[in-house]
Amino acid sequence: MRELLAKRVQTLRVQKRWSQMNLAKAAGVPQSTISDIESAKRIPRGDSLSKIALSLGTTTSYLLGEIEKAS
Repeated sequence: MRELLAKRVQTLRVQKRWSQMNLAKAAGVPQSTISDIESAKRIPRGDSLSKIALSLGTTTSYLLGEIEKAS
């Protein structure tokens, strides 16, 4: 699950042409959180994951691999 989350967050971030810092600012989370997610080091807690998903224009279900299509 961590690897899929890492890939999906990074792919969506790059599609927006954002740096990790841009995403972190948009989501209101530390840049280290984005780095850890994209390195598959951790899965963020619900609130942080929700903010990241919203910033990327998708759902937590997509990021976690519960559904296959991004919103």
